[in-house]
Amino acid sequence: MGLSKTEVEDSIKGWIDPHLGRDLVSAKMVRKIDLEGTAVIIHVALGYPAADFHAVIREALTRKVQADTAATAVTVEVEQKIVSHAVQKNLKPLPGVRNIVAIASGKGGVGKSTTAINLAASLMLDGARVGLLDADIYGPSLPHMLGLSGKPEIREGSRIQPMQAFGLQAMSIGFLVDEDQPMIWRGPMVTGALQQLLNNTDWDDLDYLIIDLPPGTGDIQLTLSQQIPVSGAIIVTTPQDIALLDAQKGLRMFQQVSVPVLGLIENMSIHVCSNCGHAEAIFGEGGGQKMAQKYGTELLGALPLDMGIRQQADAGHPIVMAQPEGPAAALYREIARKMAARLALKSRDYSARFPTISVVND
Repeated sequence: MGLSKTEVEDSIKGWIDPHLGRDLVSAKMVRKIDLEGTAVIIHVALGYPAADFHAVIREALTRKVQADTAATAVTVEVEQKIVSHAVQKNLKPLPGVRNIVAIASGKGGVGKSTTAINLAASLMLDGARVGLLDADIYGPSLPHMLGLSGKPEIREGSRIQPMQAFGLQAMSIGFLVDEDQPMIWRGPMVTGALQQLLNNTDWDDLDYLIIDLPPGTGDIQLTLSQQIPVSGAIIVTTPQDIALLDAQKGLRMFQQVSVPVLGLIENMSIHVCSNCGHAEAIFGEGGGQKMAQKYGTELLGALPLDMGIRQQADAGHPIVMAQPEGPAAALYREIARKMAARLALKSRDYSARFPTISVVND
């Protein structure tokens, strides 16, 4: 009995990647299928980082193809291939950075910075090259939450070398000013500082640059959405009604400037008492899911109100790095994979294929 590539491809279509929410064929991540008699070799180029999920893909596809076809041997080769994705019109991806993802919230106090840092760490643990930019000029928190101090090296041409923490590249205005120095700046100075931090830092071959935005929809957010090449955005909220009202404004802002919203993250979703184990939705429940449905996006996950997350952030050790096998780290890592997978499904950036044409008058 013969075996065709179409049969194998149809079989692969029957397995849904849980992070992509679709099969690998329709997601264009099956690079090729080789047949040697009844032996099959499937080459998968995964568009998002998921290092320890590769084994799951290999096992799932092997079983599926063997069950559906006459294949006597199935080999599945999985590699990660993270590419640049489309950004706003008239903008090109930043040199040294394949994708910029903005982490935003409508209001403060929802745990956005903690979420941004743990998502970045999760992507790194899954095999990606990741950077973090603290875009909060007035209240930078990244240096403290990463346990970093000191000044970055500045080389010829005012090029700033990113600080390093846990394998992450990081930059913040907090590295350049004293910790207790207030930034008494008007809007244009703040947006100029953000542009300098972004463009003058020597980001080294990043798959993802995570930008931790200040809360709200002011100058910083407008500058980012109009002048900085962003591949996608994530909105962090809590289930509380007032937080959701503000989060909706942030989501609508990105939609209006054609930055894809990759999904929502509901933080402080539930509190579990450390003494008795009683679970209580202190800030309400179901708000993130309702908001996702209303705006046609996805709730990527819900995070608990957990003392350990706060303690590790205050100590300068993201919980994903401090307790990588713990339940909180597992939640962050699953959300990060879904975030990166949703981005992998977006349009790719092809601007590098076209020459830049300029007209010079003699």
